[in-house]
Amino acid sequence: MSVEQLLEEARRSLARVEPHELAELDDVLVVDIRPRENRAAEGEIPGSVPVERIVLEWRLDPAGESRIPGFTADTTVVVFCNEGYSSSLAARDLQRVGLPKATDLVGGFRAYAAAGLPVRPGPTEAVT
Repeated sequence: MSVEQLLEEARRSLARVEPHELAELDDVLVVDIRPRENRAAEGEIPGSVPVERIVLEWRLDPAGESRIPGFTADTTVVVFCNEGYSSSLAARDLQRVGLPKATDLVGGFRAYAAAGLPVRPGPTEAVT
């Protein structure tokens, strides 16, 4: 299977969120999986929580001992990366660990920023 096919398959299970829709969501956890360098150079979405991709599933397993506080299995989790590719795969993986409402941001951070939506300076220290 090619990476394009893998991405297409992952996105079939996602109710992807457009940048302008993000602020309208209730009971949402917004997760930034971009590297620190990107967050420092480009900024961050206000209210988002940076989580290193390498520990994402452990920190967002709703039944896990190492999970971050502030969400349940019923919470909508919106993951974003730079342009909305790796976040689709990450959101699919979060669905597999017990977050059925996990999804991602169409176009990633760069589409969000290009839409003129609020951005805060970064980088915030990531959850590791």
